[in-house]
Amino acid sequence: MNQYHLLGRSGLRVSRLALGTMNFGVDGFHAAYGKTEEESEPIFRQYLEAGGNFVDTADFYTAGESEKILGRLIDRAGVRERLVLTTKFTYSVDPGDPNASGNGRKHIMRAVEASLRRLGTDYIDLYLLHTWDRITPAEEVVQTLDDLVRAGKIRYAGLSDVPAWYAARAQSYAEAHALTPMINIQLPYSLVVRHIEAEFTAMAQTLGMGITAFSPIGGGLLSGKYRRSSEGLSGTGRLTTPDAGGREISPDDWKVIEALEEVAVDLGRPMAQVAINWVVNQPAVGSVIIGASSAEQVASNFGALDFEIPADARRRIDEASAPNLGLPYGMFTPQYQSWLVSPGLSIGDKPAGYAPPIVNAPPVVNAAR
Repeated sequence: MNQYHLLGRSGLRVSRLALGTMNFGVDGFHAAYGKTEEESEPIFRQYLEAGGNFVDTADFYTAGESEKILGRLIDRAGVRERLVLTTKFTYSVDPGDPNASGNGRKHIMRAVEASLRRLGTDYIDLYLLHTWDRITPAEEVVQTLDDLVRAGKIRYAGLSDVPAWYAARAQSYAEAHALTPMINIQLPYSLVVRHIEAEFTAMAQTLGMGITAFSPIGGGLLSGKYRRSSEGLSGTGRLTTPDAGGREISPDDWKVIEALEEVAVDLGRPMAQVAINWVVNQPAVGSVIIGASSAEQVASNFGALDFEIPADARRRIDEASAPNLGLPYGMFTPQYQSWLVSPGLSIGDKPAGYAPPIVNAPPVVNAAR
């Protein structure tokens, strides 16, 4: 893999697949499906060998063990400067202390220093707010992240799991005050979770935030290893592991699974590859976060970049997975607008290849040299 894209409206080059390390470590919230350091290293090495450069973790993952393991793996591989290293803050690191969680300045400052220590590095490439805490003003978050960039603690800033209005407020405030912009928003996105299409896709495209999509195979649901049974779900994996955060499987989910399986068979590809390929090629998606339980799984996931889904096959899985977003979002569809807004006309945003003119461009001097 040698394809890298700019993340959002930035100059940061990232691989189309990012490595999620939520399962690096065997402590804390994610222990049920965690991997030891010895088990994690082949996964990490395979990702590097495949050409990946974008690695995601968080202080919350396996009670901080993910960051510690990742830091040691990076050091042993000698790839710190090559990697785009992402970590996140929000979740409590000291239950009972109201300022040891959330997105206030006091906690962010505490969290970044702790993450730097665990990762064994003096800077973080991309630092994300992990989850909206419902109360901290976006202005405070943006100002604090800007201070961290100016202090050299982080290189870029972004968001994860926040409402679209909050992300738009944060980005607009940053732009208005010449502060560090949000170049990234991390969100769940898959054929069984398409709700972000209501607002986030257009928001990200308009405001310069690349989406990093996590759970592209629905926590394993779209991997092909689960089947219907009298108990509802059979198969070995996270979704059938006690205390591992399983989910209810709806009739709509099975509809998607069946359509995906048919397309995968027609293409001669594993279901997981087709599911990841679909997400990678959706509008505004800068990178897709893959989790893996083995090196072989990493190698297989990179196979998702080696083919195109034919238009007819894409239509079949698009229709099977189409979300019912309700009003007012149904009024923003091409079908509705061609009915009432612009009946009988084909109106697009801009022609293909359109680029706005450069305003106040300096004269070109000695261009040929």
